Amino acid sequence: MSKKSLAGIAKEMAGIDIAILSTHTENGEIANRPMSNNGDVAYDGTSYYFTYEKTRTVSDIQRNPNVALGFSSVAGLFAEGIYVAVEGTAELIRDKAVFHQHWTSDLDKWFENGVDTPGIVLIKVRANRATYWKGREEGEVGI
Repeated sequence: MSKKSLAGIAKEMAGIDIAILSTHTENGEIANRPMSNNGDVAYDGTSYYFTYEKTRTVSDIQRNPNVALGFSSVAGLFAEGIYVAVEGTAELIRDKAVFHQHWTSDLDKWFENGVDTPGIVLIKVRANRATYWKGREEGEVGI
C-alpha cells in the first residue's frame, strides 16, 4: 500500500465537485446521496454541504454522526483519475455567520433566499481516515 499525503490527495481532488454522502438510517441501513462541495474543494480533511433541515440526511446525522464520503474524478480506474473514500464525523451547523464563510453564488439556485432561506443547515464532515485508489496505486491517509 502506498502512502500519499493529505495535501497530495487534496491536489488531485481539486476538480471534484460532487461527493456521495453516506449516512446510517434509523433501521441501520446505509443511505447515499450526491452532495456538492459548493466550490469549496480545497480539501483539508473537512467538507461542507448545505441541505434542508427536514431531510433524512439531517435526521440520520442527528442519530448517528458517523458518515462516509465517496469522491471520483472523471477518468476511469486505470487512467489518471482518482477515487477517494473518506470516513468521518458529521456536525450540523445552523449559524448564518458560518453559512456566509462557505456560501457561493452557485447555491442560489437551490436556496432561493441565500443564507436567509428558511430551514437550511450546513453539514460539516471532519475526516478521520481517507483511502484512495489511483490506477494500480492505493493507500490510506490518517487524518
